[in-house]
Amino acid sequence: MAEFIQVVTTTETKGEAQQIAQAAVEKRLAACAQIVGPISSTYWWKGKVESANEWMCLMKTRKSLFAELERAIREIHPYEIPEIVAVPIVAVSADYMNWLDNELKKEVE
Repeated sequence: MAEFIQVVTTTETKGEAQQIAQAAVEKRLAACAQIVGPISSTYWWKGKVESANEWMCLMKTRKSLFAELERAIREIHPYEIPEIVAVPIVAVSADYMNWLDNELKKEVE
């Protein structure tokens, strides 16, 4: 069974998040993507604490597609150092898992 992950990135605008979601799904690097926001982020940047409103894009994929999805995100993402974080999906219904697997780019054997 393939290992599935949820990849998270944040952007300054909803439009940027939508572009990333659209590209990831069209390339079958993500089976689906949700956009949440605006959210409030607080973080260290260049020696000081910053705060910003951002949009979160959540994408479901196979762990084996992470590097390719990361490259696709970086091609679009305007941030100097974008957040691109993957967390494992530790439990999933069989029907949803099958749907995910069928909608993603096929593995090269």
